[in-house]
Amino acid sequence: MRLMICAVGRLKAGPERDLVARYAERLNASARSLALGPLDIVEIDESRARRAEDRKAEEADKLLAAAASAVIVALDENGASPGSEAFAARMAGWRDGGTASLAFLIGGADGHGDAIRSRATLTLSFGKMTWPHQIVRILRAEQLYRATTIIAGHPYHRA
Repeated sequence: MRLMICAVGRLKAGPERDLVARYAERLNASARSLALGPLDIVEIDESRARRAEDRKAEEADKLLAAAASAVIVALDENGASPGSEAFAARMAGWRDGGTASLAFLIGGADGHGDAIRSRATLTLSFGKMTWPHQIVRILRAEQLYRATTIIAGHPYHRA
């Protein structure tokens, strides 16, 4: 099952980009035998529309186009906050159910447009706090890597 993180905005060279790349490399090296991956990072440009609703709609269209036919998981402060084991089980369920691609969408500064909210199979949150989008990418990449290690049966220290 192909994994994608589709995000509004571009990470500049630096520690944030390096950490996302590190988790993607670790996932890609270990997940193939589990029929997971590769993990692709897709960045889209921020909308320049004047109104927030127009920006959200434009960015939603671009994110959905990047995700194509993938199962959509939206990252949003109002989403569910499952534990790592529950998330890994959900991911394994998608894989075992024949899902070809899974896309995690990170919206722009204004959040997600209605098109994403209506198409998302699942909405996840890293809590009610506001997180910079760069850190959300790192957290998502790390949790995807962690999920693959749980699926692979590696000892999980929280179990």
